[in-house]
Amino acid sequence: MASSPQDLGPVLDKDGVRLTVDDAIATVTLTNPAKRNAQSPALWRALAEAGQLLPGSVRVVVLRGEGKSFSAGLDRQMLSPEGIPGEPSFVDLARSDDAALDAAIAGYQDAFTWWRRNDIVSIAAVQGHAIGAGFQLALACDLRIVADDVQFAMRETSLGLVPDLTGTHPLVGLVGYARALEICATGRFVTAEEAVTIGLANLAVPAADLDGAVQDLAAALLAAPRDAVIETKALLRGAPGRTYDEQRRAERAAQARRLRDLVASASRRAALTGRRRRVSPGR
Repeated sequence: MASSPQDLGPVLDKDGVRLTVDDAIATVTLTNPAKRNAQSPALWRALAEAGQLLPGSVRVVVLRGEGKSFSAGLDRQMLSPEGIPGEPSFVDLARSDDAALDAAIAGYQDAFTWWRRNDIVSIAAVQGHAIGAGFQLALACDLRIVADDVQFAMRETSLGLVPDLTGTHPLVGLVGYARALEICATGRFVTAEEAVTIGLANLAVPAADLDGAVQDLAAALLAAPRDAVIETKALLRGAPGRTYDEQRRAERAAQARRLRDLVASASRRAALTGRRRRVSPGR
């Protein structure tokens, strides 16, 4: 079947990551189901590149994993003394100086940071296991729809490590400090029902309905004017760092921008309609 003008095939397809774009919706897919979409530095670099390659037309980004698991976390080879060929092992990282170690982790984090950009809304479609780095990748997105077989777990603490792929901030924001601490410190599984109850997931559906539910949500997000969604997202993202009065001021400023833009747009449309009437045949 020939590609439509909007869907021209993969924009990126390497290292376990595929990016496709269909007009206003982009889909980032983890493509190594044989290893339950285990994560590695190469995959993180590909995820960061996917964010850089998004066309300006994209408003919604869907993140999904092929196979039975969304992502089972780190590639276990990273935990071995020799690590992954061509990549620094944990031993190498531990022996590097502070600046080099900080830079390495910051580079890994780049794969997890762009999903909350104000100009897009990101949706994680999560099924099966979402463990450690997989859990944090789901947390990197704005919204999460989960299959009824989902199992979230933060296992870093049990390995003597901490969650360092940007997951701690959104987790506390979603479920609160006490529950976030309990989830991370125990490494226990969070099921679909609990995920919805505690605010970790927006919706849980049967696994067979996951793609359809994500498509419905994406369509609903696209129904609102883009600039209004961008301004609203910026307001909500910034709210936790503002006082009540600061948030009130931010709301006023955002609304002023929207009102002026709407009036300017209406004026442009009226002027264009007037020009068309003046040049139409028979007048």
